Amino acid sequence: MPGRTVRLTGWGRVSPSSAELASPGSAAAAAEVLARCTAGRGVIPRGLGRSYNNAAQCGGGVVISTAGLNRIIDLDAATGLVTCEAGVSLEQLMVAGLPAGWFVPVSPGTRQVTVGGAIAADVHGKNHHVAGSFARHVRSLQMLLPGGEARTVTEQSDPSLFWATAGGMGLTGLITAATVQLKPVATSRVRVDTVRTADIDQTMAVLAEHDQRYGYTVAWSDSLARGAGLGRSVITSGDFAEPADLSPADAKDPFAFRPGARLGVPPGFPPGLINRYTVALANAGYYGKAPRARRREIQAIGTFFHPLDGIRNWNRVYGPGGFRQYQYVVPFGAEAAVRRSFELVSQARAPSFVTVLKRFGAGDEGLLSFPMAGWTLALDFPARTPGLAGLLGSLDQLVVEAGGRVYLAKDSRVPSDVLAEMYPRLAEFRKLRAELDPAGILASDLSRRLGL
Repeated sequence: MPGRTVRLTGWGRVSPSSAELASPGSAAAAAEVLARCTAGRGVIPRGLGRSYNNAAQCGGGVVISTAGLNRIIDLDAATGLVTCEAGVSLEQLMVAGLPAGWFVPVSPGTRQVTVGGAIAADVHGKNHHVAGSFARHVRSLQMLLPGGEARTVTEQSDPSLFWATAGGMGLTGLITAATVQLKPVATSRVRVDTVRTADIDQTMAVLAEHDQRYGYTVAWSDSLARGAGLGRSVITSGDFAEPADLSPADAKDPFAFRPGARLGVPPGFPPGLINRYTVALANAGYYGKAPRARRREIQAIGTFFHPLDGIRNWNRVYGPGGFRQYQYVVPFGAEAAVRRSFELVSQARAPSFVTVLKRFGAGDEGLLSFPMAGWTLALDFPARTPGLAGLLGSLDQLVVEAGGRVYLAKDSRVPSDVLAEMYPRLAEFRKLRAELDPAGILASDLSRRLGL
């Protein structure tokens, strides 16, 4: 039988629901759990719970944790091809791969993401313009279909199922293992250039120029800046360092990697501390402290890729009400929509400290994969921000009119009819799901809200 009933939320700590939590230790045990589930209750897999919304929740049903499926099966030090179970985290892959000169091909803003979750959300990173999203580097995956049947899927053997699963938010089956091509690196440090921009026009111009010169690039933007400073940003761009770039001390251990959080946020963090006044001060302080231009700074992986991972449970700083992250992508040519979104946020005085702007390269074939060639902006707001619903509704309209979409791994409130306007292949996904799972056994709180 599935385990105890637990109350779950996503990383944003909104929309809690209760479900029975099963923690199988093998693919065979997971198949037994699936076989016992019925359409009335539903079942959904869950990795480390880093989706910001309720994508890995199934109120009244069963949630299958992949925490027990966390073994690296094989890592070829010569080729960088790794086969691992779905519950293996990206941090585990870094720890295992870096001593042999291999890094994950794509890393989102946290390394506390499982391989199964990275495929289900088809995650992206600062290098999308050159590397695409995670699924592009998956050579094969093993999965359990809704009825419990085990199947090995590749892009060549079953492209329809492969590209429905990549970005499919766990709704096509339970991924139990995958083979992924890692990326060769010469050290575990990153050589970083920093540029401080004056406004949104300069920010977009520098980002476009840096895409041609760097493998990784991203802008932190001041979401509350107004007037001539609208969209002012700090852009960090870089590539993995070569051994000759390192100091003599670092050169003694060129692949050093020391994961782990240095600080923690207490459970009872006071509500209301993140507001328009504190965020305005923090934004101004961060922007003012940043150098106008700095070249060839050597940074650790955690500093460059995962700064928030240095703080355990950083999501608690938003207080018990939690927060909503809103991320969109609009195509190139819709720069006016990007500028307008900064105006809307600034005018609303909606506090977002973690405001990230970057550029995507071409998207992949995932039916519900988020990235497409264009501009992507991510914003974090306390869920209790006054007027937030109206602001996000205005952003929805702006995104739809520009031909863009929001990210399913982060969305917690977009209306289902609006989502249908954003994802032109949604009907294909629904048709495949109906054929694959006619009883509707796989379901999540997210899928029920959006009719996925």
